[in-house]
Amino acid sequence: MTTFVLAGGCFWCLDAVYQRTRGVHAVLSGYQGGHTSNPDYRQVCSGTSGHAEVVAVIFDEQTVPADVILDMFFTVHDPTTLNRQGYDVGTQYRSAMFPLDENQRGVFEASMRKYAALYPGPIVTTIEESKDFYPAEQVHQDYYSENQEVGYCRVIIDPKLAKVRKYYAQWLNEN
Repeated sequence: MTTFVLAGGCFWCLDAVYQRTRGVHAVLSGYQGGHTSNPDYRQVCSGTSGHAEVVAVIFDEQTVPADVILDMFFTVHDPTTLNRQGYDVGTQYRSAMFPLDENQRGVFEASMRKYAALYPGPIVTTIEESKDFYPAEQVHQDYYSENQEVGYCRVIIDPKLAKVRKYYAQWLNEN
């Protein structure tokens, strides 16, 4: 199994995508990259903890290649907007990747180079040191599946899922 820790705005969006991806065994929403130990959602949302909302995606590369996981990451969020994704603004919503080793760092750097050529603006995604990962509260785990009728899910997440279905349908578990 391979684990990628990725931040691309609100963790609910990335979680919704990867929960539906073939070969992904688990997705854990959490917080990483800050200076506060054991932060909670309120602390992270305040922007004072330094943490980003992240997902740890645990997947089988024999079923879904790492580059597909990263392609989805760069497709579902805008890596050219600094510290914001849509209406979510602040460093907690930054675009970031947290490599677990030097090999992953190289994979992440190559992916960023690939996408830098595809976006009209510069990529602002950061590659940050992998510090402690703090799991988010249970209410944030698989949020979309549990709350599909909530306005945020319908207005923000549904269009992202539609985009993923359009480009990556062969990698999804959905019928």
